[in-house]
Amino acid sequence: MGNGVKEGVVRLREDAEPILPAHVSSKTDHRQVLSSLLSGALAGALAKTAVAPLDRTKIIFQVSSKRFSAKEAFRVLYFTYLNEGFLSLWRGNSATMVRVVPYAAIQFSAHEEYKRLLGSYYGFRGEALPPWPRLLAGALAGTTAASLTYPLDLVRARMAVTPKEMYSNIFHVFIRISREEGLKTLYHGFIPTVLGVIPYAGLSFFTYETLKSLHREYSGRLQPYPFERMIFGACAGLIGQSASYPLDVVRRRMQTAGVTGHQRTSIARTMHTIMREEGVVRGLYKGLSMNWLKGPIAVGISFTTFDLMQILLRHLQS
Repeated sequence: MGNGVKEGVVRLREDAEPILPAHVSSKTDHRQVLSSLLSGALAGALAKTAVAPLDRTKIIFQVSSKRFSAKEAFRVLYFTYLNEGFLSLWRGNSATMVRVVPYAAIQFSAHEEYKRLLGSYYGFRGEALPPWPRLLAGALAGTTAASLTYPLDLVRARMAVTPKEMYSNIFHVFIRISREEGLKTLYHGFIPTVLGVIPYAGLSFFTYETLKSLHREYSGRLQPYPFERMIFGACAGLIGQSASYPLDVVRRRMQTAGVTGHQRTSIARTMHTIMREEGVVRGLYKGLSMNWLKGPIAVGISFTTFDLMQILLRHLQS
């Protein structure tokens, strides 16, 4: 058993972090954190902008009692374009960027740090983490990012489902909510968000890291090609979003209750109302097929951009 562990560590030495003097190690750590923050911010911005029209359409269905179908989704997109113009398809994307840039930066950077900490604890490094710690690193990273940026997520949801006249910009949303509904409203729906982000982020990072590890083992190449990273990211997004989707619907209902006419209630009551009025599948999984389209694209772009930026920054630093 002891020999097996030693062999595993030797076999995965390309993932190990070099042992450096304290002052050099500290400087390297700072660079790695800044590199992760920058790469994560760019990854999140590109991914969310690419799928913003689909994301807005999904939210509109999630917070209403409309029955979802591909035809109805296309009608929403088409009539939004006709009535409000092409750029209206990206309405709320500025709020998304304000949220997703720090969210993605924090999530990716936190993931790298949690991998390092857990790797140190288990005697492994980076992608050499065993399965359960790999899953835990992703869940902790998602929870950290969601906790620090949640009010911006609520603002993005409000802007997506309301006309321009109601909220003119991000600051207007904050002012109106704090004045009319109270500051605590900015964290309404936070618990289902965290409950949803644990399986979503955990499974997404776990799947992506596992696929890269398997690829390295069976292909003999240390780094996948960009299109392979996209495929790995798409699989990660598909699995992660499917597992956490019902809680995503619940949090959107709770976030937008003040402007859509729904009663502001608890997680259990909100979920019960959705199931009673719309059914389990048609209610809690409303818009999931659209998520299967946009989710893999967004997550694929996100993971690929992050990895390629990390490689580029390491190359520039060296």
